[in-house]
Order: sequence, then structure tokens, then C-alpha cells
Amino acid sequence: MAAGGAGAAWLAPRVPRTWQPHRLPIDGGYAPTEDHGSMITHGQVNTTFFVPTQEPVIALTFDDGPAPHWTPMVLDQLDAVDAPATFFMIGEHLRANRSLVADRMARHEVGNHTWTHPDLAQQDVKGVLGELTRTHELISDVFGRPPTLMRPPWGHMGGSTLLAAANLGYNVILWSQEMHPGVFGSHTAGQVDDIVHNAKPGAIVLVHDVGDPSRLGGLKGIADIVRGLRDRGFRLVTVSDLVGASTSSKLA
Repeated sequence: MAAGGAGAAWLAPRVPRTWQPHRLPIDGGYAPTEDHGSMITHGQVNTTFFVPTQEPVIALTFDDGPAPHWTPMVLDQLDAVDAPATFFMIGEHLRANRSLVADRMARHEVGNHTWTHPDLAQQDVKGVLGELTRTHELISDVFGRPPTLMRPPWGHMGGSTLLAAANLGYNVILWSQEMHPGVFGSHTAGQVDDIVHNAKPGAIVLVHDVGDPSRLGGLKGIADIVRGLRDRGFRLVTVSDLVGASTSSKLA
């Protein structure tokens, strides 16, 4: 796949499994646990936008990869500054490009971003679980460690997503800050400055290492973002390490 792939079109949501128009989700639809109680193996699913902490820690997260060109470029920059990150991978992209990342994720965390990037808010439990389970198994196989985090595409989810996450023992990770390729485009320095100067302790920063060419400008500045955050006193951590921080505890 060339840098940027074929643009955003290939990430368009697949046709979801939906309920009949006369049936609302609350009427036996996506959410009711009483219909699926036997599948729940964990009683709690945490959904995290950011971590409330006074510690100067922050997590960079990358969605939608892996893919040629951009994902290796991002990994090269993170290696150059010895910084960890969390990659929420799409299963079908990992299947196609596993050789690009199989030996490069030791310092990083890998999360589940579904198999085909559908809108999970429009899927029933079986549909969501299928998307997550297939990716879960591949991540475990490629990296030798199962994921414990998932991120729903576009941040969309319903009760069915939480039920599936509970079944797999996942926590749901969203974000509190993101790159803005529509604003900065190829202006790398502007995107770097925006991320660095707006960062707050406990933030989860959303970046995409695949997709529209407008994203490339920001991706070229990943190492500079890390340097700028460190100049402000921040430490880069994985999402799981960030979640382990709180206002009353400190990361080592």
C-alpha cells in the first residue's frame, strides 16, 4: 500500500448488522445484559478518555495500522527517541502486514481496533464479539501477548460493545487529545506545537498511522512531539501504564 493508501475510502464502515426499524436498541437490542449474562466473564469494563493524575505522564496512541511506509516511519521515530506508544491495530491490516511489525513492538503496547473497522454502535453482541475475537487471536499469535485494551472505531459503541469487551476482559480506551490534519495539513511544525503545548497530565493522544495523505504532515513530527513533551517535563508511557497512574500514586 502506498503512503496514505487509497485515502479514507478503504476505512468506510462495512454494512453493519442492524435491528429492524420498528425495534429500538432498548427493546431487546444492543444492550440488555439479561439476554447475555452467561457470556460475561468480567463484571466491570472501564471506559477511559484520560487519566486524572498530577503526574506528568502522557500516552501516544496510533490507530488503524499497520500499513507500509507510515507505520515503519512512526516506529523508526519512536525508536530514535526511545519512546513507547500504544497501537490499536485493525486485524485485517495486521494479517496483511505482520512482517512490518512482528519484531518491532517490544517497547510498545498493542490494542484491539476490530477486524474490519465497522461502526460497532450498529452491531449486535455477536457481531462485535466476532470482530474483536478474530483480532484478539491474531494479535496474540503475532506478538505472543494477548491485548487487554480495545478502541471502537470512531469512538462509536453501544451496550453490545461493552458486553463483548466484558467477555474478553477488555477495557475501552478513547482519547482526550488528537492530531488535526484538517487544520495543519503538511505544516508539521504547527501540528507538533499544537500537541506539545496543549498536552495535559494523563492525556491520551489520538494519532492515525494509516489513511488520508493529510495525516502525513503530523506523522513526520512524532519524534519532535516526544522531544517537545519531554522538554515540558512529560514522560511517555503506554496506555496501560497510564491507566495505572492516579492522583494518589506515581509511576516509577
